Amino acid sequence: MKKTAAFFLALALTGAMGLSVVSADTGTYTGVGQGIDGDVVVQVEADENTIYSIEILEQNETPGIGSVACEILPGQIVDANSILVDDIAGATVTSSAIKTAVREALAEGNIDPAAFEVAQESTEAEEKTSVALDCDVVIVGAGGAGLTAAVRATQEGAKVLVLEKMPMVGGNSLKASGGMNCAGTKFQEEQGITDSGVEEFIEDTMNGGHQLNDPELVRVMAENSASAVEWLESIGAPLPKVAATGGTTHKYLHSPEDGSPVGSYLVEKLSAEAEKQGIEIMLGTKATEILMEDGRAVGVRAEDAENDYTISADAVILATGGFGSNFELMCSFNPSLANAVTTNHPGATGDGILMAEAVGAATVDMDQIQLHPTVYQETSTLVSEKMRSLGAILVNQDGRRFCNDLSTRDAVSAAELEQEGGYAYIIFDQNLVDQNASAQGYIDKGMTSQGETYEELAENMGLEGEAVQNFAETMDTWNQAVASGVDEEFGRNNGMDDDLSTAPFYAIKIAPGIHHTMGGIKINPDTEVLSTEGDVIPGLFAAGETTGGVHGGNRIGGNAVCDFVVFGRIAGQSAAEYAAEAESADEAA
Repeated sequence: MKKTAAFFLALALTGAMGLSVVSADTGTYTGVGQGIDGDVVVQVEADENTIYSIEILEQNETPGIGSVACEILPGQIVDANSILVDDIAGATVTSSAIKTAVREALAEGNIDPAAFEVAQESTEAEEKTSVALDCDVVIVGAGGAGLTAAVRATQEGAKVLVLEKMPMVGGNSLKASGGMNCAGTKFQEEQGITDSGVEEFIEDTMNGGHQLNDPELVRVMAENSASAVEWLESIGAPLPKVAATGGTTHKYLHSPEDGSPVGSYLVEKLSAEAEKQGIEIMLGTKATEILMEDGRAVGVRAEDAENDYTISADAVILATGGFGSNFELMCSFNPSLANAVTTNHPGATGDGILMAEAVGAATVDMDQIQLHPTVYQETSTLVSEKMRSLGAILVNQDGRRFCNDLSTRDAVSAAELEQEGGYAYIIFDQNLVDQNASAQGYIDKGMTSQGETYEELAENMGLEGEAVQNFAETMDTWNQAVASGVDEEFGRNNGMDDDLSTAPFYAIKIAPGIHHTMGGIKINPDTEVLSTEGDVIPGLFAAGETTGGVHGGNRIGGNAVCDFVVFGRIAGQSAAEYAAEAESADEAA
């Protein structure tokens, strides 16, 4: 049985309805577990032998990640009559919170939770069923690039099938919280931004990537960025707000009007468009091999718990993301990363890169692995670069700034690691919170220290002695720099529209974490995959973080979203056109 999005929703609903026959001794009890975004409150109907139903009464988990666990896991626990079901991949914190809440609810009813701590036998069939499927274009990965490619290919008339090994769509794109860099857009024009064009975008991207980028790919991204924003608007996903981001000297960063995180916003809009177009997305289905015939890609092999699939297609698009959760692979290039935290979702293991290499594809820049300077280490939560774009600053435990807060990510990360303890604090105020929904989210998650004065905030951050006064002086100096428009200390020249003078004041303790793998499959501007000999591998395309060359030695914040939308669109169109030509050739033969 194929595991589609509809399957998992039905599974969750079935469990929530509690179709078992209820005992006369049944009671209804509530319990609470700590999720990643606050309390998860459940209501459990059970007796000493059976859990009949579980309903989520309250949760504020991340849309598309924790929320998926809330939809799926209660039904699985009911069906298994056991708390010891597998966590939902990619949502382990929420899964744990649900299980804790169920245990607490059972205990409230004087029911021993241990009675339901029964390990489940593997549901994977001993002998899988072989299933043959066919389509015009098969897309491996349902993150931002895969969803974009699927929608665009379908718009071109292709029959599309999308495979996603995780139980939810979105991948790393769900974690993007800042915006999408674009040049020459109508939104920039409407706001009087005239110095942030294509050539400036190219220059900033190449400089940010230390000139290791493929100039041809960078130009394609920049020149197609404005039309990509227009295309997003055409499917109901406008990005009208414009700001600067780290490592740039211009305002390219486009984001939603309401300030919501760009990644979950775009994944939701792209998913809705995919559903509208009738695109089939097979969740929990992992591609394992690219099928080749006479030197061209003709499909993939894939598997889920019950089935082995042979999927025939005229074109294959790899959109499997990077390898920021594959520590073995990363450490083969940089052993010092062994003990680092990662902001990547657990499915970012480089599957597409490895499958492409197996059929002779070239890779590029695999040793270029980016640290992001603002990661909340306790939960590996990324604190968006947009915070600094809106005016936040970084200080060390002496209460002082130590670098240009909006320099490139590698430069800021290196500066942080030089500070005592290898960490810093990001500082912001209530005015910034009012502008940015993400900031309020960090507060709600308990990530912040808070104070009504600079001194009170410093003390709540754990600063002591002279560091408290240093911090107050740092804040006064920064506010004066904003007023004058000149940062004499470190030369910061963007993200200075508002000072940090509106109480209450906030701080988040942060340190560098693995964020993006710049290297990957080598492609040409049409997203065709190139072989180790430099030739096009017919029928094989790739887009998004699974590719290399776009970002060089360091990715500029906001460019990943531009990358996946621009090259996802190109991949969808190129693959659809290739598939149509292949079909015509077959008919003529």
